[in-house]
Amino acid sequence: MKKIRLDISLKQFLRELRSEITQDDIFNGAAVLGFYLTLAIFPAMIFVMAVIPYLPIPNVDVAIMDAMRQALPPSAAEMFSGVVEEVTKEQRGGLLSVGLLGALWATSTGMYAVMQQLNIAYDVTETRGFVKARAVAIGLSLLFSLLMVLAFSMIVLGGVMQDWLLARFGLGTWLLTLFVVFRWAVIVAGLGLAFALVYWLAPNVKQQFIFITPGSVVGVLLLMAASAGFAWYAQNFGDYDATYGSIGAVILLMLWLYIAGLAVLFGSEINALVEHHSPDRKRKGEHEPGQTSRPPGTGINPGARHSG
Repeated sequence: MKKIRLDISLKQFLRELRSEITQDDIFNGAAVLGFYLTLAIFPAMIFVMAVIPYLPIPNVDVAIMDAMRQALPPSAAEMFSGVVEEVTKEQRGGLLSVGLLGALWATSTGMYAVMQQLNIAYDVTETRGFVKARAVAIGLSLLFSLLMVLAFSMIVLGGVMQDWLLARFGLGTWLLTLFVVFRWAVIVAGLGLAFALVYWLAPNVKQQFIFITPGSVVGVLLLMAASAGFAWYAQNFGDYDATYGSIGAVILLMLWLYIAGLAVLFGSEINALVEHHSPDRKRKGEHEPGQTSRPPGTGINPGARHSG
């Protein structure tokens, strides 16, 4: 991680971070993302699952769905995996045509919403134009799909290597522990890279790519902790199915995506504030140093918040 130098104290930084969170209203922003990500997550997984059979690595789709079942609350995971598997099983051949392009377009809608919310965090307006902004959203969606497939391909290949070593040398429990650590290291690294790509390309600001930033570290940790805590709460206390019936799984999925959106926005607020107080900083509203796209202190742009 690049060494961070700020022109304010940690106490003042935290005070300003609280002010930015309130001003940018990231909790409502996360609700907006939760809605758009709910619309996007099914097409995204259908897109990924339709492409996987054409890759030379077997069982990647099984590994991805197993990970989703572990990340999501149980009832939401069951509903999610059931829908995706049913659609891909029935339409897998036809998806690699107009249907696949439609799934990619729907997936990019969620990414486009993320871009608009990060513009609010960086206090900039969207000046890239609809076509260019959509192209960025589609590009990020493709990068995410590729990243997911590569990460879980590594996990599957690691499992194949594990089985080969066990059959050849009969190694014991320590090898199993090693591959469990490897699996989660790949997942965390992939998640960190996903956050880094979003923070680099999504907001309408000119910046260098940095793999590990304060915002990405906090965002990944917050997402993992909140997901684990929310899954535990939903499993032990939140009986949504008894209260809401079959729609309870959808509500759980939306709540989980709300948490994911909140983690992304919280991390972006940290990164934006770090950049505003670094030696080579950009002031609020600047696309790049010295080039203002929105005057500081003008508040939230409602059009930017709800466009998409």
